[in-house]
Amino acid sequence: MSRKLASIQKIGLIEPIEGADSIVRAGVLGWQVVIRKDEFQTGDLCVYCEIDSLLPDKPEYEFLKPRGMRIRTLRLRGQVSQGICFPLSVLPEGFTPEEGLDVTDLLGVIKYEPPIPANLAGQIKGNFPSCIPKTDETRVQTLQPVLTAFADTPCYVTEKLDGSSVTYALIDGDFHVCSRNLNILDDGKNSLWRVAQALEIESKLRSLGQNAALQGEIIGEGIQGNKYKLRGQSVRFFNLMLIDAYRFLDYAELVHQLESLELTMVPVLEDNYQLQMDIPTLIKKSVGKSVLNPQLQREGIVIRPLIEQRTVLKGLGRVSFKAINPEFLLKYE
Repeated sequence: MSRKLASIQKIGLIEPIEGADSIVRAGVLGWQVVIRKDEFQTGDLCVYCEIDSLLPDKPEYEFLKPRGMRIRTLRLRGQVSQGICFPLSVLPEGFTPEEGLDVTDLLGVIKYEPPIPANLAGQIKGNFPSCIPKTDETRVQTLQPVLTAFADTPCYVTEKLDGSSVTYALIDGDFHVCSRNLNILDDGKNSLWRVAQALEIESKLRSLGQNAALQGEIIGEGIQGNKYKLRGQSVRFFNLMLIDAYRFLDYAELVHQLESLELTMVPVLEDNYQLQMDIPTLIKKSVGKSVLNPQLQREGIVIRPLIEQRTVLKGLGRVSFKAINPEFLLKYE
């Protein structure tokens, strides 16, 4: 599912902010957004842009230039604000707005991607394999219908690590090493390949006797500032996919298989969590210290059912989503 960076949404409950006269807090989807007082009324439609949106260099967005045209998490008068609301006047003349409509491409909005360190970029072999889903999880704030439908489902909760995504795959006898978006050649320098060779990932995938993919997060020296203060580089895994069956392993299978392959899983925070459908509660749950470095606020959490589930709601497909810790965003964005 492609991310709706910019969409037509309804302004929810508007509330005052203590000590603020010119700004108020509004709910949009599951997000809390600071808006100018009297700019919108509850129930109005707006153009909502999520955090990590990069706006085009146009006069109506001129005020974003000092921020590099990027929408970030902010704290204004003590209130965390995630995203920005524009009036419908930013839409092309004659365009008919409808709630939920994706206007990302229409407005020329693109997703901010942090620069890739040279040790991770490597030489490009080709595109990411089309038979494997990419690892970008959907944020919980957009998934209220999914939370409602799967309320009380037994889930497991893992720490979302701040590293670099990697996919190792065996497809019809060929071994592939992929970053988030690209298939990478072995040039003798790339960290994704070096970790694969150190852990004998290729031979371990071949031992499964079928087309399969391991997905995880590379962490350590030279990666995202090495916030966890680790020596060297390592990978923590969160997915094992059987490609021909197009199936991700259930939690118990995943734990067993990673242990048998002598590979390390991402930190598991809970393994019998009854899914709650209240978004603010889940955001609060994301706040906490990292298992890998208790001095550090964790990036967030990822929640998945113990038994894999799929849904057509919100175009999600696999029931798997993230809640990002706002305290982490405020510090590191």
